[in-house]
Amino acid sequence: METVLSIQEISKRYGRIHAVNQLSTEVHKGQVFGLLGPNGSGKTTTLSIILGLIRSESGSFSWFGRNPSNESRKRIGSVIESPNFYPYLTARQNLRIIADIKDKSPSDLERVLKLVDLFHRRNDKFRTFSFGMKQRLAIAASLLGNPEVLILDEPTNGLDPQGIAQIRELILMIAKEGVTIILASHLLDEVQKICTHVAVLDKGNKLFDGNVGEVLSISDSFELGCAEMNKLGKLLKEHPQFLSLVAAPEKFIVTFNGKIDASELNGFFYQKGIVLNHLAERKRTLEQHFLELLHKNQ
Repeated sequence: METVLSIQEISKRYGRIHAVNQLSTEVHKGQVFGLLGPNGSGKTTTLSIILGLIRSESGSFSWFGRNPSNESRKRIGSVIESPNFYPYLTARQNLRIIADIKDKSPSDLERVLKLVDLFHRRNDKFRTFSFGMKQRLAIAASLLGNPEVLILDEPTNGLDPQGIAQIRELILMIAKEGVTIILASHLLDEVQKICTHVAVLDKGNKLFDGNVGEVLSISDSFELGCAEMNKLGKLLKEHPQFLSLVAAPEKFIVTFNGKIDASELNGFFYQKGIVLNHLAERKRTLEQHFLELLHKNQ
């Protein structure tokens, strides 16, 4: 798989605050890669470093297998700050100015306005736009020239539920076009719905880096029940991956260490003379995994 971005142990301090601490990760072509973490975790600082807006104190990063350069930046679109356009100009006029600054063809304006569903408002002044529309226009500006990578910092921040849904659908649509997307967010639900891969940050440290699907497929707890609950409780402690149990009416909620297969679990108790009449897998959510990681980092 082609590596689009490689980050090797970058660090950045602001006084005594370690905004980013020896962060290493990779983003591959076609991924929707999320930087997930609470405010102050280092997400925006990381994005600012890889865009060349600020310098890291140590470490390095590369774009498309090469050191960052003006040529590599031309292949990247980004929305880092709040949408900032001329309020008295129309959407089309604002984009025309940005196209001139970026040395992009004005013929691309129609395409990006249609992509973000603002073509029907192309001749309306920016000041008449809702916040969600302003955010979509900013994304349109970042897409001028067909960049291979799109970087978004908290793209749904401050939006109402309808605006959040619109931005989410837009990001997924852009990803289907083959654009690699890197976004920062503190919203677990949005990352879970949008991203294919995620790096969890807290206080400048990376706590987890991997495939969102793998996180969601981890099932480390089960509901177990049988006719002989006392015997089941004793045998559970003999299982090599047993961690803990919580008693509930007519069942135990059991936590295991690592991933475990339901059929394997059923077979273990059958060999011990226990026939389970209740066996339900409890899926772990990204939120549970995230909170566990933050708790361990306290």
